[in-house]
Amino acid sequence: MISGWRRTKVAGAFVAAVAAMVFAFLPDVRADDVAKVEPLLAYGARIIGDDARTRIVIDFDRAPDFSIHYIANPERVVIDLPVTAFGFPAGDLSARGLFKDIRYGKMDEDSARIVLTAKKPVKMEVAKVQADEGGKGHRLILDAAMTDKDKFAELVKAQSWSDPSSQQTTSAIPAPERPANGDFIIAVDAGHGGIDTGAIGVDTKTQEKDVTLAFANALADRLNRESGIKAFLTRKDDSFLSLSERVEIARQNHAGLFISMHADTLKQKDIRGATVYTISDRASDKLAADLADRENLSDQIAGKETVAEPPEVADILLDLTRRETQAFSISLAESVLASFKDQVGTINNPHRHAGFRVLQAPDVPSILLELGFLSNREDEKLLLDDAWRGRMADLLTEAVKHYRTAMVANGG
Repeated sequence: MISGWRRTKVAGAFVAAVAAMVFAFLPDVRADDVAKVEPLLAYGARIIGDDARTRIVIDFDRAPDFSIHYIANPERVVIDLPVTAFGFPAGDLSARGLFKDIRYGKMDEDSARIVLTAKKPVKMEVAKVQADEGGKGHRLILDAAMTDKDKFAELVKAQSWSDPSSQQTTSAIPAPERPANGDFIIAVDAGHGGIDTGAIGVDTKTQEKDVTLAFANALADRLNRESGIKAFLTRKDDSFLSLSERVEIARQNHAGLFISMHADTLKQKDIRGATVYTISDRASDKLAADLADRENLSDQIAGKETVAEPPEVADILLDLTRRETQAFSISLAESVLASFKDQVGTINNPHRHAGFRVLQAPDVPSILLELGFLSNREDEKLLLDDAWRGRMADLLTEAVKHYRTAMVANGG
């Protein structure tokens, strides 16, 4: 909901007209003095993103000075500006993504403020002003990302409203530093969870979310026994995570790999075996396309709104299909399938690709691993077998080690 206390273009035009009259009747008033009282004009705004990352862009007639502060209970981000006339339509800055309420308007004769009330703890990863490509003015760009309560509390504690040096006016607010020990970090993602049960076993009625969590735990434990490798789970219990949250958790923890576990069902009960998927704008086949469509519905199953983004979202959300990362993802998929050879049954053409939203991290090589199909009785037995799960974890660990060695040899 947008506050009714915003100002319009009319206000900006009125102030400009008054300034011109003053200048005309008082010749001794210098043009620089008039400019000091003329407000900034915010003539355009837009907001896009989801519950993991959200970007706000505001167009100004000239470069604005700004500062950022954080407030707790509830979590809010405050952007302070010089006196500003907000001349864009109210609907252009409607709350969405990480924010449930956005208010903006005049504070006093010299200042204005934007208040972003968040749905969950957030941090501004980027806050910068850049010239408009068309030469019309400048843009204030604010990139918000989800964080946890402890890190948000640190942001609140570290700032001082009276000390300008603590205010965030930087062109880019740095992300958390990478771990200094040089560990190779792997995000192990148990598909589905919470209200999103996933597929159901044909015999035992086992839920996919339980199969994936059990296997994710086994794989993370196995990987963590290797020197120089650190694996973590995107979800540790039966809780729901949106697809974008899974991606962002991997990125914020500086993962070098993202492996998402699944065990789907098919109408064709005779199809069985493992499959490795990577991301692509075009699906490799109908099976891959159908699976991606089903997996991408996860957010809707949990009542999360999925909004179609405009074409420029690829740039705004950090170029979700960066070619270099896709190449690394394919290399990882090939390593996995090489380790499976003569050890694990796979479907025909076991490396497939489609537009999986959970694989869209721009800088984290990612694969979606179908361990098998709960719609097939033989696969279902294996998926519930601890010994088989252990063998799979061993083979995947070898694949990760091979991938890491190859990346290091190639300077990656």
